[in-house]
Amino acid sequence: MNVQLANVISDIVGETGQKIVRGIIAGERDGHVLAKMKNARIRASEEEIAKSLQGNWREEHLFALKQAMALYDNYGTLLTECDTKLESILATLVGDDDSDPGRGRRASNSKNAPQFDVRTYLFRLCGVDLTRINGINQMTALKVIAEVGPDMSRFKSAKHFASWLGLCPGTKISSGKVLSCASKRTTNRAAQSLRLAAAALHKRRLAARPRQAR
Repeated sequence: MNVQLANVISDIVGETGQKIVRGIIAGERDGHVLAKMKNARIRASEEEIAKSLQGNWREEHLFALKQAMALYDNYGTLLTECDTKLESILATLVGDDDSDPGRGRRASNSKNAPQFDVRTYLFRLCGVDLTRINGINQMTALKVIAEVGPDMSRFKSAKHFASWLGLCPGTKISSGKVLSCASKRTTNRAAQSLRLAAAALHKRRLAARPRQAR
């Protein structure tokens, strides 16, 4: 439709983007009317937003947009159902069978994360706050516990745990020469989560270092 809304609003699925897109689907075509739907936190002016909404409004594109929004809403409904089921399972694991899923609901900073207080459930399940470990957020902790379980006593040491994860350095040696020290490939989802957490932590630390120290 030649609509350039994404050029002035970075998050098209945020509050402002959703209001404008749903306004278009409802039949509104005046860019200035649509621009007035913007949240006060949006830096772009109403005039800039209005200019980005000068589309051709072809019928087939409007139909495709309506279909896409219906799919987006349906996925949102399914994700909410998944959150409710996940919270119910966690409540059972911590022995809170009479809990009301959603009573301690708290929005996560990530739109892709469960929208309830995962951290509290994990604390009650493990007895420690895993999110206090640098680089470990509630989703990383949840993925690791889902794969490994809360009882780590089956691993004799941290080295045994790293070996089970497939994160130990390789030891390919020939005639006393190290050929490779890369860790082996693994489909272990806990290992994948920890790798991503370590990479994100390393990136943050690099960004925090003074430019001269780099």
